Amino acid sequence: MENNQEKGQQIDIELSEELAEGTYSNLAIITHSNAEFVLDFIRIMPGVPKAKVKSRIVLTPQHAKRLMLALNENIHRFEQAFGEIEVQDGAEPPFPMNFGGPTGMA
Repeated sequence: MENNQEKGQQIDIELSEELAEGTYSNLAIITHSNAEFVLDFIRIMPGVPKAKVKSRIVLTPQHAKRLMLALNENIHRFEQAFGEIEVQDGAEPPFPMNFGGPTGMA
């Protein structure tokens, strides 16, 4: 079975004006089961004790890995053009992040 790229076909992707504006997130919480990865994108505001999930994306494990590889490639290209992205190692969020399942943060 060939995919669309192998056949030379293109996918027509539509982007509404509302989605084109994007949604700002400064915290991502990642959980997973044996069948899916769930990425919750959250905006935390200084001095506000409550934060809301602004977007949730559910992926198959295969698509999650493809996303990771694509992010790695794009981060590499970004750093080649603009320099290394600094990340504070060991910086802990000010609240517990485990909501009862396997968790990662980005």
